[in-house]
Amino acid sequence: MNLLIENARLVTMQEGEMGYLPSPPARVGIQSGKIIAVSTTERGKDAVQSESVLSPNQYDQTIDLNSKLLMPGLIDCHTHLVYAGNRSNEFEMRLNGVPYEEIAQQGGGILSTVHATRKATQEELIELALPRLDGLLASGVTSVEVKSGYGLTLHDEIKMLRAAKALEKERKVKITTTLLAAHAIPPEYKDRADDYITHICDDIIPLVAQENLATSVDVFCESIGFNLVQTERVFQSAKQHGLSIKGHTEQLSNLGGTALTAQYQGLSADHIEYLDETGVLALKNSSTVATLLPGAFYYLRETQLPPIESLRKHNIPMAIATDINPGTSPFADLTLMMNMACTLFRLTPQEALRGVTENAAKALGYGKSRGVIEVGFDADFSIWDIEHPADLSYQVGAKRLVGRIVNGEYVSHGGR
Repeated sequence: MNLLIENARLVTMQEGEMGYLPSPPARVGIQSGKIIAVSTTERGKDAVQSESVLSPNQYDQTIDLNSKLLMPGLIDCHTHLVYAGNRSNEFEMRLNGVPYEEIAQQGGGILSTVHATRKATQEELIELALPRLDGLLASGVTSVEVKSGYGLTLHDEIKMLRAAKALEKERKVKITTTLLAAHAIPPEYKDRADDYITHICDDIIPLVAQENLATSVDVFCESIGFNLVQTERVFQSAKQHGLSIKGHTEQLSNLGGTALTAQYQGLSADHIEYLDETGVLALKNSSTVATLLPGAFYYLRETQLPPIESLRKHNIPMAIATDINPGTSPFADLTLMMNMACTLFRLTPQEALRGVTENAAKALGYGKSRGVIEVGFDADFSIWDIEHPADLSYQVGAKRLVGRIVNGEYVSHGGR
């Protein structure tokens, strides 16, 4: 279906201040899920003069937005959306003074999620993920990255990835899948991390690549995860099989995982609270995006801030994501993360919005097709009943989303 949008105040998120400021009422033409024309008053390189391209008789459907804001659809570029089990009891135990080590000894922690996820069927994982996905969609999200990492066996990692990809059939949303088999050491490989890495490289990655179940591979490079040598082995295997690279790096300590991710031209290095200047310079000399995850920072009551000023100084693109997961960031609202990024990390509202649009697209490898309103880009939009884009970072909880457009198709607020 071809769609014409009229009387939209555009927030294009193209480069520069003008990409952030709402335009006068404009029209956008959509055909075959792509933006084919944008009519504004000399704002940006995509302003067109030919009214024939935007004539209503050229389109099957016309939507009048009555001066509401039309923005790129928000992109959540780091989630653990698919999992089974519930760890709210652990949350309560910790607040009652029970140490994490004791919780883990009682069967809690990440391995409790692994156990529950292994027991669940693919269909059950889909049903459990849908309420969380609906929360993201209600916050204006049109694209979501979903990681595996709670199966930790060949069968269960593939089950998670298939469940993630199936979410596109349940809701109007774009799903990008990432293999995170190197998330934790499974109980079967206790004290044998190198053997597990061999299993990932020799068995899991080849099959995932062969069946096109993921576009990228991620590694939790950390003292409680995998070391640099093990991480590089996974990166090398991913490259050999044509998969992109992402990294969970510098969340709890500075191991050099971000620099390694940048060396391999990874899409993004995520968390990065303990990133030093050497790591920042490595990002500067690469195309790797710095992804900030303020939800985990908040939930864990962390005090080590990411090096925001250094990232700014070196013009490193910063993305923002929910990191939605059962243990450290159980938040299904991307605008809440924008607020946290501003209040906790001192980002500006413009930086926060770029972090969930333009830069989030780059963090998923879609910098040439999503995250910006531009001719030739995907027709993925969020429609807001607000006066200024800063409102998205300023206020949380109010119902402001009017609708979303995914692949050129309008979806009313609610995401179904």
